[in-house]
Amino acid sequence: MSMDEKRASDVEEKKGHGTQSTLHHMEEVSAEEINKIMSKYDKESAVRKLPRQINLVISIILICFSLLQLYSTWRIIPATNMRPLHLGIVVFLAFALYPVRKAGFSSKRGWRISFGIDVTLAVIALFCYLYMAFNYETIAHTAPTRYPTFYYVIGGLGIVLLMEACRRVTGLPIVCVAIAFLLVGFFGQSMPSFLGNKGFDVKMIIKHLFFGLEGVFGTPIGASSTFIFLFMLFGSFLEKTGVGQFFIDFGNALAGHKRGGPAKVAVLTSALEGTVSGSSVANTVGSGSFTIPMMKKLGYPPEFAAAAEASASTGGQIMPPVMGAAAFLMVDALGLEYAVIAKAAIIPAVLYFLGIWFSVDFEARKHGLRGLSREELPSFKRLMIERGYLLLPLIAIIVTLSSGFTPSRAALVGIGMAIVGSYLRTFAELLVLALWGHGFRWITRDPGTETPPDNTAEAVRQVLRNSAGMRWRDYLDALEGGARSIIGVALACGVAGIISGMISLTGVGAKLGASLSELSGNNTFLLLFFTMLTSIILGMGVPTTANYLITSTMMASVVAQALNPGVTGALTGEQLLPAHMFTFYFGIVADITPPVALAAMAGAAIAKSDPLKTGWQSSKCAIGAFVVPYVFALNPQMLMLDVHILDLLLIIVTSMLGMWVISMAVVGYWRVKCNVLERLLAFGGGICMVVPGWQTDLIGLVAGAIVVFWQLQKSKGQTSAKKEPMAL
Repeated sequence: MSMDEKRASDVEEKKGHGTQSTLHHMEEVSAEEINKIMSKYDKESAVRKLPRQINLVISIILICFSLLQLYSTWRIIPATNMRPLHLGIVVFLAFALYPVRKAGFSSKRGWRISFGIDVTLAVIALFCYLYMAFNYETIAHTAPTRYPTFYYVIGGLGIVLLMEACRRVTGLPIVCVAIAFLLVGFFGQSMPSFLGNKGFDVKMIIKHLFFGLEGVFGTPIGASSTFIFLFMLFGSFLEKTGVGQFFIDFGNALAGHKRGGPAKVAVLTSALEGTVSGSSVANTVGSGSFTIPMMKKLGYPPEFAAAAEASASTGGQIMPPVMGAAAFLMVDALGLEYAVIAKAAIIPAVLYFLGIWFSVDFEARKHGLRGLSREELPSFKRLMIERGYLLLPLIAIIVTLSSGFTPSRAALVGIGMAIVGSYLRTFAELLVLALWGHGFRWITRDPGTETPPDNTAEAVRQVLRNSAGMRWRDYLDALEGGARSIIGVALACGVAGIISGMISLTGVGAKLGASLSELSGNNTFLLLFFTMLTSIILGMGVPTTANYLITSTMMASVVAQALNPGVTGALTGEQLLPAHMFTFYFGIVADITPPVALAAMAGAAIAKSDPLKTGWQSSKCAIGAFVVPYVFALNPQMLMLDVHILDLLLIIVTSMLGMWVISMAVVGYWRVKCNVLERLLAFGGGICMVVPGWQTDLIGLVAGAIVVFWQLQKSKGQTSAKKEPMAL
């Protein structure tokens, strides 16, 4: 089964098990439309349709790949062996699953020729990487001057086939960036001064990139072959427990009845789904296929409905405990525990989602939109009693990471809890039967459609028949899904290794960073602004993982040095963290920043709205993502670094008030429409409140209070005017 078909089947399953309102609104988005949207805006979904027999073979390989990764966690395989093995399998799968061009070949003969060539390339690539996996020690102990030509052929083929596989899966832009850096290294003596270097021949480039741990097999692929894969697998197992539908029902139960309910459901659902998925487009399509039609029916403009979902879904990559794949790369880059990075991301992530929440609330006020009736929504109490156990894996992840365990161990604990947790309801029902007999008919899964049991034995059979626990097929699907989800990430990490390897070989990263620093006139704010532009531009065509690696390699150290002017010598991981988080944030924001804005375009396709208008509206909804990074870069207290508990509480309260006022300014409405002066005053006051410091907080509170008082007076005036009788 292809990736598109799997997503479609998941949607169909949710249609059958969702709430009454969800089922009603899902009619607007068919599984076929979802497939088309995913294939268009998420290149990783554009897999070729394989015959059943070949598809079975690929599924077996994917399952075995996941089992190999699990085995390597318990019986640790050396990095010099595991990294080439991991990447070799991924490149093999990429050639087998993804055609040379998106449309493929319509004729049967053309398809066979294309598939035959791709399988040949897949086998060659696998051989190159397996050769490295099993002969790394021999190559490492051979003097480079004595390398046979065969070594360079293997290395050259491995690099070229990796870039072609990455082009098929993630797109051309990242490959173009890699080629540009390869050309910079080869023609170094002919490059401008800020790119100039002594130049390197092909053999030297291949040796540096393929026969060491600084290029293709560097830190990015090391992270992919360990904890990133395990967290992908965790998300796949968690999805099989039905947590996706639980998140939707959870959001409906909490916020569906509130003003503009479906939009707030989208924010809650996307924040929760973001804890287990790092793909902006996949999150947008997954939850947006439910929430966007509901928002439209309630009265939200199509552009705003799509924008609210896209901006909320994009924020999933910054939401702890499971953030985007790039966050895991910080562990190696900074030498910090993942728990420290996740803790640092909490306040910025909450402010991001609060900004979207406030925006949809003000938009609902402006259009006079109400929520859904409680009769249409699930009961929160009943939902938590029946399916609250689905949150246990996430709780286990948080506790494990907080206890100092490695991300790999935390992911394994999460997978184990997802499996065990899926059977908890069944265990509880059987325990009730054992203690009180079959009189407790409420424990049957669906008493409205099944005959109540006449005796305990029949009740036990009903419980087992309706068990929510994972079946053997679910285990296989989860293993297969985890392996599928790593393909794009691993390829991006591999090509990002080429880029970072060339940067380290040529030294152009420091030169580019220094050039930008000089361009900014050593002004820290301007340097942050240029870094933001670089991250967003790269993020428009480069996956977040690669984007973070490129920008952090070129800019993070320069930015960190500017943020710590009085520090001499090497900076610590905590001193580097604000700069790395800054580049990470703006790499993600590219998914909702026009003109590309893939997540916004995917939402627009569901809402049938104008893509460009949706993109601009997404940027407005996610205004927090453009403000908060500057704040924590200039004042790391927001990242919970060297901060007292009372200062932290003050930062949280004033920042939340600041986001409320900023959102009011962006939407231009609270009680009544805001004029230009009110919006400017509100925006400036909100920025002051978000920036830590009692002086700025005081200025912001005064400005915000003026706007609130002004709005209250205007609303009273409008109300009294409506009550006055019309003059005759």
